[in-house]
Amino acid sequence: MGGTLVFQRTRVPAQTLLDYLDDGYSIDEFLDMFPSVHRDDAEEFLRLARGQSHEDHPGREPAQAA
Repeated sequence: MGGTLVFQRTRVPAQTLLDYLDDGYSIDEFLDMFPSVHRDDAEEFLRLARGQSHEDHPGREPAQAA
């Protein structure tokens, strides 16, 4: 995946979540379609994508690049 940001322990690109939400899917529908993605990871990615820092939510691991 050459540096593409993916959800932890998956090969699902984080951008896929944004694409699905842009297409009108809910986060629940996304998680149903990609069961390897954990809800906590998806929610943390959305917080980061909105510009909230990791320090605002201590104890959480950020998404990792593959």
